[in-house]
Amino acid sequence: MTNRTFFAKLFLLNKIIMLAVIKTGGKQYIVQPGDKLKVEKLEKKEGEQFEFADVLLVEKSKKIEVGAPIVAGAKVEAKVLSHGKGDKVVIFKYKAKKRESRKIGHRQPYTEIEITGIKN
Repeated sequence: MTNRTFFAKLFLLNKIIMLAVIKTGGKQYIVQPGDKLKVEKLEKKEGEQFEFADVLLVEKSKKIEVGAPIVAGAKVEAKVLSHGKGDKVVIFKYKAKKRESRKIGHRQPYTEIEITGIKN
């Protein structure tokens, strides 16, 4: 479910009970109860329950409610599963004819969460 686009989920509306678009870490995610996803690192403890207040869109039984910019009163409940680091990204800088090169690595921290419910 993590690689499906918004439009692919819209075609599956008969199977989906509730759908929401949330904003966290400067990105937007399409979620439904039971989804597990990796988001930018959150300062929460493992096993902690929390809510996302930045809900941009809510869909329930084929009725779509779009916020301007957020839907008033809508919240998405989630639980922190784990924290970790992503795969290493290698940055290699090279200057031709100068004998100059620099190799740097970076691993982006993330928080894995599970969506437990959507309140409207």
